[in-house]
Amino acid sequence: MTYKEKYNHWLESNYFDEETKRELRQLKDEKEIEDRFYTDLKFGTAGLRGKIGAGTNRMNKYTVALATEGLAQTIVNRGQGAMDRGVAIAYDVRKYSDNFAEIAARVLAANGIKAYLFDDIRTTPVLGYTVRKLKTISGVVVTASHNPKDYNGYKVYWEDGSQILDDIASEILDEISKIKDFDEINIMDLDEALDKGLITYIGKEIDDDYHQKRLDMAINDDIDKDIKIVYTPLNGTGNKPVRRILKDRGFTNVIVVPEQENPDFNFTTVGYPNPEDPRAFEYAIELGKKEDADILIATDPDCDRIAMMVKDNKGEFIFLNGNQTAALFVNYILSSRYKNGTLPKNAAIVKSIVTGDLGTAIANKYGVKMFETLTGFKHICSKANEWDITKEHTFIFGYEESIGYTYGTLVRDKDAIISTMLIAEMAAYYKKYGKTLLQVLENLYEEFGYYREHLISIVLEGVEGSKRIGRMMDELRANPIESFDNIKLSKTIDYLLEETGNPKSNVLKYFLEDGSWYVVRPSGTEPKIKLYVYTKDKNKEEAERKINLIVDTVEEKLYSIK
Repeated sequence: MTYKEKYNHWLESNYFDEETKRELRQLKDEKEIEDRFYTDLKFGTAGLRGKIGAGTNRMNKYTVALATEGLAQTIVNRGQGAMDRGVAIAYDVRKYSDNFAEIAARVLAANGIKAYLFDDIRTTPVLGYTVRKLKTISGVVVTASHNPKDYNGYKVYWEDGSQILDDIASEILDEISKIKDFDEINIMDLDEALDKGLITYIGKEIDDDYHQKRLDMAINDDIDKDIKIVYTPLNGTGNKPVRRILKDRGFTNVIVVPEQENPDFNFTTVGYPNPEDPRAFEYAIELGKKEDADILIATDPDCDRIAMMVKDNKGEFIFLNGNQTAALFVNYILSSRYKNGTLPKNAAIVKSIVTGDLGTAIANKYGVKMFETLTGFKHICSKANEWDITKEHTFIFGYEESIGYTYGTLVRDKDAIISTMLIAEMAAYYKKYGKTLLQVLENLYEEFGYYREHLISIVLEGVEGSKRIGRMMDELRANPIESFDNIKLSKTIDYLLEETGNPKSNVLKYFLEDGSWYVVRPSGTEPKIKLYVYTKDKNKEEAERKINLIVDTVEEKLYSIK
């Protein structure tokens, strides 16, 4: 069907409710109608993510039901044992998240599959833990992570507690493709599902268990626990679990940004609730200066990503990006565990291919092997799952530049709660020895060289935007930039066309003769193309000059492609 035929079908079918039809009738912009119906919201290895609204290319109860039906059939294909193990379902603070989670549970129940539904908002990492704790066959979390307020999403996990990889995603997608219309999907009445025991609510027992296991992961206790922390959950799920972990770890000097303390799906005070963007710290900075805090910490709405700012010697707060924070983590974890004798001989760390190399240099110092995967914790934590079986390495830490980190194997996904505890501990440890995290980072630069990084995201929405992103990748693939002043291109890796040991992915990585490199790839979850640039030099100014040169040159080429 054409987009207009799909639009008319939604208006005419008895299956879609009147509220949905009313929303569609109010659309006057033909391009908006086309964007809502020209394609189906794609189910990929990240599940679903898109703008909330009526239409096949939007997040709504019908597209959630469709995705869940595909998941249900994938589980049914594995037999009664898988169906009985069931699916754990969590949801965050976003608009309709609770409704979408309930719809998912009722679709599973209609297929005879047990659903464990959390009784209130939860963080994303606790969902991954719950899958492993309850030994469910799968898990679902309804969240759009750090996206703007008009987005929501649906992430699927498998029995190992990690996000699904291509093989399971392909099975689900194949089952979805067999469904010709939404009215083929059965949805059980909630009360009936509860009476039959096909839906069970999960309460605080999981939270308590997970909380204690997190506390047990502390590394050092010889620290200055009077360190003053300003924390903002950015109106998301992190407020209670983060405050609880800090309190029970002994950090009592914690102040929460009051305007951003409680859930708010409109994110009224922050707009774009992504702590990777320093602007998300506006309220935290104001409070931090008032309270003379040592560090500021922010978590995103589903509390899997985390960022921080550190006070300098002038009383200003300096933002640390994901690469810098990761380097501090790697250094603190490895140096501490090396010192106390708890670093395994086969210890390994995993990072993504778009993440900087300072962590690798630090790992080499301690004889710890660094592995690289495609972006996304589904790939990073697949290494932990693999090593569970082979015992070849012990997974110590996983990270990527987009402020995602996981310590140990308790969770097979990024976890901002354990990361908050470790940031507080790390800052408190160095404070006892008279150092801030900024000074520790500078010491690392002096030892290993000045690593610099820069990320550019070009947002191109809609049908034409998607096509233009495709043209950009095609042009760069066919005609790479051969030099930047006197710095020549030395090597290219095409993760789509070459065998790299990773799954195929539309990513281009360019290495320059001086050790600099850059990566271009379309985002897997948002309508944008991303440019990652990295340089290293003994001289800080020269490293920054090369960053600007590469960014300007590549950006100019990208914008020239219409």
